[in-house]
Amino acid sequence: MKHPHFLSHRATGAFALVAGAVLIAGAAFADGPRWTSLLGDKGLGEWKSTPFGGEGGVAVADGVLRIDMGVDLSGVTWQGKFPRTDYEIELEARRVDGTDFFCGLTFPVGDDHCSLILGGWGGGVVGLSCIDGQDAANNDTTQVMAFDENRWYAVRVRVTDDAITCFLDNDQIIQQDRADHVISVRQEVIPSQPLGIATYSTTADIRGIRWRPVADKPSR
Repeated sequence: MKHPHFLSHRATGAFALVAGAVLIAGAAFADGPRWTSLLGDKGLGEWKSTPFGGEGGVAVADGVLRIDMGVDLSGVTWQGKFPRTDYEIELEARRVDGTDFFCGLTFPVGDDHCSLILGGWGGGVVGLSCIDGQDAANNDTTQVMAFDENRWYAVRVRVTDDAITCFLDNDQIIQQDRADHVISVRQEVIPSQPLGIATYSTTADIRGIRWRPVADKPSR
């Protein structure tokens, strides 16, 4: 028969291992559901060049998507499956050359779609296109910001049944309710649907594209 102290130490050790595993698992999910990457280190994967007409080239190297300047729009459109609500998508973007928007992120909003524009209309306009038929330069989300060339900006969009919420460098810049509003995109950007990234007469780099479901909807 084994000594009771041996059993006690063994049980204690097993408990410690289990407790440690629980702590590690808890830490892994502390920030909510896991992120899913949408961009590999090489190749476009599920992304395809968007047929705007006059678009520049697109390529991926070392995890960075380069969208070359076109006449006028250039970009990529996602060919895989993607949720239509209750999700977050984030990426980093930088303007490499040009003076117009370096990130036009088009995304699903239920049965509709919308675009977050960064640096449009000559370089500084930020907003959603379109809200109630008005584009990013002409609705309640319209803002003007200065963007430095070759600086990476962190972009995140959250879509729930209630609202579209946008963040820039972790600061909330847009909170647009969905109820009683018509959500749409400009005619020129329809080829970006359901999920796409575009530039206007501008070369840009995009990296770190990923998404996750919204675990707990924020209280309103």
